[in-house]
Amino acid sequence: MTHRFQPLYDLRITTPRLELRVPDPETLEGLAEVAAAGVHRDDEMPFSVPWSAAPPLERGRATVRHVLGTLAQWRSEDWTLALAVLHEGRPVGRMDLTGRDFAVTREASTGSWLGLAHQGAGLGTEMRAAVLHLAFGELGALAVTSSAMTDNPRSLGVSRRLGYREDGEESAAVSGRRRTLRRLRLDRATWTARAADAPAGGGVRIEGLEGCREMFGV
Repeated sequence: MTHRFQPLYDLRITTPRLELRVPDPETLEGLAEVAAAGVHRDDEMPFSVPWSAAPPLERGRATVRHVLGTLAQWRSEDWTLALAVLHEGRPVGRMDLTGRDFAVTREASTGSWLGLAHQGAGLGTEMRAAVLHLAFGELGALAVTSSAMTDNPRSLGVSRRLGYREDGEESAAVSGRRRTLRRLRLDRATWTARAADAPAGGGVRIEGLEGCREMFGV
């Protein structure tokens, strides 16, 4: 079945271990359960918007609101592709790709989280590599940016493994505290050079893009 009015539901990105897709209601419920179970230790706050500090039920509801909100507010000049990340058929986290005036700037940014039970197995790197393939290989991005708290070595490590370069720092007020974010940037030339060395595109496959390509402003 294809989705004539919301073709984003037909988009699939697969890697050797993962499937990334806009979640249907059942998958979204499972993704909310993962968020409710926790995405970081209680003494950490890796996000500039501290949604994960809420009680479990509200964390799950925030996840549902976010995903549904991205679909409801989608415009070709301002979009966020919020993908559920599935491992062995079950949701384990979320991967976002965001574009503002993408048709002009050809720049996008990423954000993500993994459930605590699924961290430390390299899934974060694999799911980021998947959306980079979408951005650079299919949508024609010139650059993709990311940011992470300076005390979040796991996220910073993912970016560095994928070839990002440091792009300065900025401050954010998080729950009344001043926090420092490190910006990172991956340009098209670096991604292309690294992709050329990866066997068969690094095992990333994308299906269903043609039906929704114009929604990204390309």
